[in-house]
Amino acid sequence: MEIFNRFHRDIEAVFDRDPAARNLFEVLCCYPGLHALWIHRISNFFWRHHLKTLGRLTSHIARFLTGVEIHPGAEIGTGVFIDHGSGVVIGETAEIGDDVLLYQGVVLGGTSKDSGKRHPTLENKVEVGAGGILLGPITVGQAARVGAGSVVTNSIPPGCTAVGVPAQVTTEEVKHEPDFDLDHADIPDPLGDVFEYLLKRQVELENKVSNLQCKLEETDEKNTEKVDQELGI
Repeated sequence: MEIFNRFHRDIEAVFDRDPAARNLFEVLCCYPGLHALWIHRISNFFWRHHLKTLGRLTSHIARFLTGVEIHPGAEIGTGVFIDHGSGVVIGETAEIGDDVLLYQGVVLGGTSKDSGKRHPTLENKVEVGAGGILLGPITVGQAARVGAGSVVTNSIPPGCTAVGVPAQVTTEEVKHEPDFDLDHADIPDPLGDVFEYLLKRQVELENKVSNLQCKLEETDEKNTEKVDQELGI
């Protein structure tokens, strides 16, 4: 019964996160991310029951059919939605919580050849934008977001947003449950904020220098007039 509840929650996640989902038949037949997730549940079952070769084979078939590569050893929660799916890679020791949203091209990769934990952990309600690359045994806290095209090599606190290459964590923290509005234009840009501040400071300094130059020129003119008067010129 538990596995059917998981399947039902996965379908609900598609309708919750994708406005293009129109009906159940379409979701069941036309969502490769959903297919990859379901096949992974089977390959993970084989992996956990020491049928590792069969698990890898099942995972390989899923990659061929869906374009999504999920190692059978990865642990994935319920309500996870892989949107579009193409190019998504999830490593062996990756852990993904419930209600996570991943876009196309996301990579949860490792940075070491050592055994043990070497892939990221995504807690509940995390969102990773298209092309986001997360490397190493880092942790992305609950309800955190990773901007599209970002490269993350350090852990992200819960409720925060990371963007850029390498990714920088904003100080803004989500105080409410994320609604997955899919609007990446509203994601904070810490590097952009820094550049905006520097440009503002540059304008302020240029204005100060200009004012000082004007005052110096006025002072020079007054001194010149004073000298001329003393000399009777």
